[in-house]
Amino acid sequence: MNLEIRGIHYHISDTSKEFIERKLQRIDFAKDYIIDLAVIISKEPHGYEAEGKAHFKWGTQVMVKESGFELYEAIELLMDKLEHAVRKEKGKKVEHKGKPKSKLHEELHDELEGTL
Repeated sequence: MNLEIRGIHYHISDTSKEFIERKLQRIDFAKDYIIDLAVIISKEPHGYEAEGKAHFKWGTQVMVKESGFELYEAIELLMDKLEHAVRKEKGKKVEHKGKPKSKLHEELHDELEGTL
């Protein structure tokens, strides 16, 4: 997984990068499915805006955005939302891939499972 952390109108300190990387461990379950992940922090007049973009290997892109008055608050909210979106997307793909295509396929699948 390629990770990009950058700031717009804000210089991201090493401490902030470490905090973001530590929080990204929450989506380690999907690191094999995510090709690129970009986290963008921007300083706005009313606080901070955090944006996350995840590109999955099957071509789907998930983008989430959160804002907060404080930097770490915005990052926490973003990570909650990003984790939810990644779980949802991974679940869709795994469910779709694992479902039999028809009743006949289901019966054949059950027969094969019984012989093993």
